[in-house]
Amino acid sequence: MSGKLLVVVTFILCAVSRPQAQTLDEVYKRALTEGGTLNFYATLAQVNAASILPGFEKRFPGIKVNHVDATSDQLASRVIAESRGGKVVADVFQTLLDGMIRVQNQGLFLEKLYPEAAEYPAELKGTTWVATDLIYIVAAWNTTKVKKQEEPKQFDDFADPRWKNQLIAEPRDFQLLLGLAKHKFKSDEKAVALLKRIAENNVQFHKGHSQLAELLVAGQAAACVTCYSHHYPSRVRKGAPVDYMLTEGTGDIDATAIMKNARIPILLYFLPGGLPVKKGRRFTLKAAACRRTQRSNRSKKLARRRSTRWVSRTSRTIPSTKSFGRKSLVCGK
Repeated sequence: MSGKLLVVVTFILCAVSRPQAQTLDEVYKRALTEGGTLNFYATLAQVNAASILPGFEKRFPGIKVNHVDATSDQLASRVIAESRGGKVVADVFQTLLDGMIRVQNQGLFLEKLYPEAAEYPAELKGTTWVATDLIYIVAAWNTTKVKKQEEPKQFDDFADPRWKNQLIAEPRDFQLLLGLAKHKFKSDEKAVALLKRIAENNVQFHKGHSQLAELLVAGQAAACVTCYSHHYPSRVRKGAPVDYMLTEGTGDIDATAIMKNARIPILLYFLPGGLPVKKGRRFTLKAAACRRTQRSNRSKKLARRRSTRWVSRTSRTIPSTKSFGRKSLVCGK
């Protein structure tokens, strides 16, 4: 069972109070009596959902995961609209932190966390949510359109007029502004000034980071200013003509919460000490972080990325990549 599977499954299975006599198998049986369908509203990318969700269903036969897939703002709007209509369908909600806050402000999340949340740093959890992913936003480019000596080293490079009509970006990535303003420049004015200079190069905006990656691979643009870092290693390995920035980036939390009126009992009980995994190990964030660090130490490429200077995660400092690995466990959209 992979680390990214464990993070999502652990959260899906954990919640607020478990009678001492209640075993996981007993809770599982109760879940089957209530219909056995878990409604998972999540920005989980399909490439990851294809391995994560079947793994959950295999562990718990008869429990079907209904994955409602959309962008962060679409999912938040949907669950809020359902609430106003008198019935929230979702059991588990997972998206970027700005979407989580919108739903939390409506009072729709369970106001308790599961025991494993104690392993998380304070900046990676709230009263209703726990971070299951750290999404890193970096620049990327098409290597057939950008010569080696012209590769960007920082976001400032995109203000050069030579990038005019060659840039694409995601219009909702406010994290770049926050990172530049609060961490790199420590000045709102300097950050806004840089983005205005970049905008003068006629940046073309497209919603959806997966679409940005495909446009870049197809050569529809020379470079992407705000791309998700996890979209590129696999494409590079497959020979796609793309590369991405390792010297500077920003990011955001992808978090998961249990809905207040989740229907399935499996969501309403703690697991005793964590989810059992292969070879009798139990999962904790700390253990997963150690495993990812060990793997990165064995890879020259990932080891080199540990020196990457991340601008910020929203308005906070991103944890050291020594502790958390270069990127997180489950990739969003």
